Amino acid sequence: MLAEMRIQGLGVIDDATLELDPGLTVLTGETGAGKTMVVTGLSLLGGGRAESSRVADGARRAVVEGRFSADTAALAVADEVGADADEDGTLIAVRTVGADGRSRAHLGGRSVPVGVLSRLAEVTLAVHGQNDQLRLLRPAEQRALLDRFAGEAVGVPLERYRTVRAEWQRVAAELVERRDGARRLAQEADLLRHGLTEIRAVDPQPGEDVELVELAHRLSAADDLREVASGAQLALVGAEDGGDPDAPGALALIGDARHRLAAAGDPHLTALDARLGEVLALLGDVGAELTGYLDRLDADPERLAAVLSRQAELKALTRKYAADIDGVIAWADAARERLAGLDTSDEALSALAARRDALGLELAEHATGVTAARTEAAARLAADTTGELGGLAMPDARLLVAVVPREAGPGATDALRVGPTMLVAGTDGVDEVELRLVAHTGAAPLPLHKGASGGELSRVMLALEVALAGADPVPTMVFDEVDAGVGGRAAVEIGRRLARLAARHQVIVVTHLPQVAAYADRHLVVDKTAGNGAAPTRSRVRTLAEGDRIVELARMLAGLDDTDTGRAHAEELLGAARAHREADRAGTNGAVRKSRRKSAARV
Repeated sequence: MLAEMRIQGLGVIDDATLELDPGLTVLTGETGAGKTMVVTGLSLLGGGRAESSRVADGARRAVVEGRFSADTAALAVADEVGADADEDGTLIAVRTVGADGRSRAHLGGRSVPVGVLSRLAEVTLAVHGQNDQLRLLRPAEQRALLDRFAGEAVGVPLERYRTVRAEWQRVAAELVERRDGARRLAQEADLLRHGLTEIRAVDPQPGEDVELVELAHRLSAADDLREVASGAQLALVGAEDGGDPDAPGALALIGDARHRLAAAGDPHLTALDARLGEVLALLGDVGAELTGYLDRLDADPERLAAVLSRQAELKALTRKYAADIDGVIAWADAARERLAGLDTSDEALSALAARRDALGLELAEHATGVTAARTEAAARLAADTTGELGGLAMPDARLLVAVVPREAGPGATDALRVGPTMLVAGTDGVDEVELRLVAHTGAAPLPLHKGASGGELSRVMLALEVALAGADPVPTMVFDEVDAGVGGRAAVEIGRRLARLAARHQVIVVTHLPQVAAYADRHLVVDKTAGNGAAPTRSRVRTLAEGDRIVELARMLAGLDDTDTGRAHAEELLGAARAHREADRAGTNGAVRKSRRKSAARV
């Protein structure tokens, strides 16, 4: 729920704070006063498109700030981006639009991409304007509306349908590829088999190329390495057969040092003797390893030739398939896996076709389930909406919700046999959904874009929203002059329906109809103040007290705010709205009590 909204530097609004009621908040004002800027601010807060032309003249930026009483869904969005709610559980969202067109967004005190505000709006805020009425004329929007009304009854089988459809499409595409590209695939398979045969003949081992480089170096420099190792060994152990007593090895020198320290009889020197013993053991190990190295060192030219030949074989592979032998081995593994999928034999194609057909049968079952769920929900939505239209001064009108199959034309790539008919298996199933209006008794059902006037379309949309109220999880609904083209008794009923909708949702309405404004829990008005001299015209937003509401309603009643007749009419309008709301609340409470009594009786 949107508890509060502040607008700065947006259009004609310098600085305004809107405190919104949890129920029905109505926003009125003269034409051009700036009501549209409030809706624009809500759109920006919901991640809508930012335009520099909306920034007030002379302002560096426009700022819209909203304080949401966050629910679980909103807090989940905030948590994903590391944003924090305030101590009172509210979540602050801010959208800034600079005069240069640059836009910034913040959520919970953290800078976030604008898309995060869009995701927040998806779970908190739904803005309905006259453009939404135009969208309602599109078949895809009508199907989405029905699915929203049906909820999980359609959502669950539709998800299963989409999962199977993805696999069905993949298998079908693979079958087409194998059949149509048999020659190309056969050539690719031959190249892969040739490469695998060549690699298998050499049989490279992981890391072998690196090991051979080291071995080749050792064999080619055997004489130099022998001289180095022999000199080191001589320095450690001395010459063989006693050698030169004046040039003993390191081992002999350390042994002599240990003998002298041990004979001194001093504890400190004896401790050094123990440490020299560790050094002597370590040098002995090094001497033994040098001896082993010299024994293994081979200057055999034949061995070197064999190593160089093996290197040449490996280099032939690395020139063709990868930068090193490990890469060659990885290429071979990938080639074997790819080769397994290039089987174009009749047996393989038949198996793939059988898999496609089995998936098609399963997909048809899921599609039938989706259609059945939609058909059931369509009947309920039509009945609920028709009932609402009766109260919106359209007593003889009926809304029909038709669920019809989309037949596949010749050559359709997504054609699926469902029963005796080939249908288009789209992402959303095999159905088209069309809203049809029977405007009066005896009239033929016509699609909305043909059978509804502008005023009728507004009423149909509102009736649909009331019918959808129980299924829509979005807590805040905004209506921007959806009552355009409506007046008289129908306007009163629109106000009454919006008040009923506000029993389940927070509803914010921008309206020019006093009949609608009379039902508000909180009435806000946008006042325009003319500038003097070079000062531009500016607007402010005020919350009206009871007396001010009467004046505003009288003004909306054809500008009768300065007459007793106008004020009396406004008071009468407010009184009728209060009576309607009390009756509706009593009816709702009575229905709840009746339902509870039935539940208790069943128990």
